[in-house]
Amino acid sequence: MFMLRNVGKMIFGDTSKESIIEIPQGQLYLVRPLSPKGFSELIFKDAAATIRRTGQEYQYQLVIQRAYEEGEEDLAEDEDEQGAGDILDKDEKVFLLDQSLHFRSEVREGGTKILAWDDLSGDEGDLFEFICDPSVASEKVATFEIAALQCQYERKFRRPGQQATEAELQEFSYQEEKPIPSASPLASPTMKSPTSGDSAAAMAEEVKYAQSKGKGKGKGKPDEIYETPTAAPPSTPAPESKEQLAKETAELHLYDFSTGTFIMQDDGVVATVSEVGSWQYWLQISGNDKDWMGQAVVADINPVFNFEYISFIFNQFAQDGSVYSWLLRFKDQASLERFQQGIMQALWEQLNELKWTKAKESDRDYVLEAFQDLTMEDAPDMPEEEEEEAESEDESQDDGQRSEHYDSDEEEEDVQLKDADGNVNSQLAVGFKNDRSFVVRGSKIGVFKHTTNNNLEFSTNISKVETPKGKLFSPKKVMLHAEDRNLILQNGDDPNSLFRMDIETGKVVDEWKVHDDIKVETFGPESKFSQLTAAQPFVGASSNALYRIDPRVSGNKMVDADLKQYASKNDFSALATTEKGYIAVASNKGDIRMFDRLGINAKTHIPALGEAIIGLDVSADGRWVLATCRTYLLLIDAEQKDGKNEGKLGFEKPFSKDSKPQPRRLGLQPAHVAQFQHETKQPLSFTQARFNTGVDSEETSIITSTGPFIITWSMKKVLAGRKDPYTIKRYEENVMADNFRFNSDKNVIVALPNEVNMVAKRSFQKPTRESIAGPVTPARKSGGRWSNLRKEDIVNSPY
Repeated sequence: MFMLRNVGKMIFGDTSKESIIEIPQGQLYLVRPLSPKGFSELIFKDAAATIRRTGQEYQYQLVIQRAYEEGEEDLAEDEDEQGAGDILDKDEKVFLLDQSLHFRSEVREGGTKILAWDDLSGDEGDLFEFICDPSVASEKVATFEIAALQCQYERKFRRPGQQATEAELQEFSYQEEKPIPSASPLASPTMKSPTSGDSAAAMAEEVKYAQSKGKGKGKGKPDEIYETPTAAPPSTPAPESKEQLAKETAELHLYDFSTGTFIMQDDGVVATVSEVGSWQYWLQISGNDKDWMGQAVVADINPVFNFEYISFIFNQFAQDGSVYSWLLRFKDQASLERFQQGIMQALWEQLNELKWTKAKESDRDYVLEAFQDLTMEDAPDMPEEEEEEAESEDESQDDGQRSEHYDSDEEEEDVQLKDADGNVNSQLAVGFKNDRSFVVRGSKIGVFKHTTNNNLEFSTNISKVETPKGKLFSPKKVMLHAEDRNLILQNGDDPNSLFRMDIETGKVVDEWKVHDDIKVETFGPESKFSQLTAAQPFVGASSNALYRIDPRVSGNKMVDADLKQYASKNDFSALATTEKGYIAVASNKGDIRMFDRLGINAKTHIPALGEAIIGLDVSADGRWVLATCRTYLLLIDAEQKDGKNEGKLGFEKPFSKDSKPQPRRLGLQPAHVAQFQHETKQPLSFTQARFNTGVDSEETSIITSTGPFIITWSMKKVLAGRKDPYTIKRYEENVMADNFRFNSDKNVIVALPNEVNMVAKRSFQKPTRESIAGPVTPARKSGGRWSNLRKEDIVNSPY
């Protein structure tokens, strides 16, 4: 007992360290004693085993991290097709220290020291073995095992492991199990790192339905919520049907959280889509013996049609807030097409409150195409270009790149985590010219410097945002302007004016009245990179007008000659510009207009899918338009592929009557959405999505967030039709705003409610049960916050 307490104090005592204990050298094998795939595979030839803390109390990880041989890292980067987000998957294996692992050790004849644990996602009998290097002392291995036992004890009983007696720890000891099979290192082939093709195949298998009822991959689960198979919730009674839109027979499968697969529930159900009220629609699925489920047809069902597997995947929301993911597999493609027509008609009519038959045929085709799973298309077999690793070798892969402004020896209790008035970080503006980021927090603005080693450093705090007349306000929207010397602010209480803040003084020095009658709904730069120049004009939009704002004009700042006003209310909500100054404008109705200049009709009008567009971005060359809706993103190719305007952009020439830009609906897989909402109890709600951007650089990535998750899509994977185009990173708190650092797709600036970080994109992970459930990236107890600054930190002078 005395030995246990001393060991526990020694290895758990310093809570500031992420790593608790490490075995610095060994080899990792996957051993399959009962499998025809081969007895054993060498995964990491040279690796370190570590037990480390997570962002959650009483939760620990066993981490096996590969060590590169000299020159191997550069070679791996050249051959890598996964992208930065997948590097960690290849070079690091992470296991939640849970009793289900059956973690154990063994010393063999000759003194070989082995750590072993079950492969929970493998077949019966599969296990991982870490063979310690001969230089590792036996005492080190014994201490490592004691630490692992105490971590499992803490996870189960939620109290410090140092309090556990030897008898209590015996519950987590599996030394009595049958001997650990030998990994046979000499006979073992080297395991090839997973390729992009392997990843795509694995993702396809997840979507593929499980052929036998109740059959799953896993034997044991690392979290209590996944210990039992997912059961369907009680069905909601169907309202009275007024009109039937679709009715088809299919197989019904339910996504099982514990195995990560769709499991068949019924091999013969009838799926019906009906109109049940004024712009209200219902999906009902019934078997011979029972009604399986009923669900209103709304955007949150996150519909995906996969023609490769003749399947329809969607989410159901139970009355208690739980989320379930279902899959219907149809007998043939014609059945799926008829059902798709019914679902999309219901969804479109519900969102637009307009009959489907009144929409143009080309618009209907556009909507149907957008909601198909793009992975089913004949995507070109594109070799991915080499991805450069711009990060320095000493760059942290942890999310520890947090902004600082407190001295390292400052007492922790001196740091207030939240404002007394309840304000939190709400908006982020990333500088192009001066490597600064500006974060809005109520009526204050924090200024953060981007350092050369890809960190954030607190620079100063603008304590009061006031009008020139001294009225305090909280900016609704901000935009850097004129070589990052000015910050344009919008006051929600004064919709006809904008305000200019001089960054050097931290004071609002001008109020610009735009127009007496026309409001400012949104605004943006005159061209993509005009922020880098001293140019003064910029673009604004009201709910039904698009115009130029020029601060140099006397009186009202709207340029009348460049005004395009619509008689009907278009409900404009967002705009973006290209490097040449082409303009894209989106609306709350969900449609998008493309202009080559102000004051004229749009060259191209892209119809609405239904959901309101809350954010818009455009690639510098105008080829790609990126729209953000609440539950999905929309990536639109603006280049014309045929006809007399082939090769022209929709900004320059209109698409032909029977042609529309090809839409790509970027959504999360329904199973991932279900897991997201299972974990957070929050509906999907994307923040504005953005491309990485920089002068003379190509758009390669897309960044957005929902709840506590940041998500980045690889453009290359999206365009190639890959099944695994996005990676994620989870935080403890909701992400308020995010954007790439200018001229980089490697680093992301993240604003949490009370913290601002810069995080390396390579730390993002593939969405799995483990990465979605946690461990979360914690918010630190000090640093990165600026809510309680000292008086001398308040700026009235240049930073």
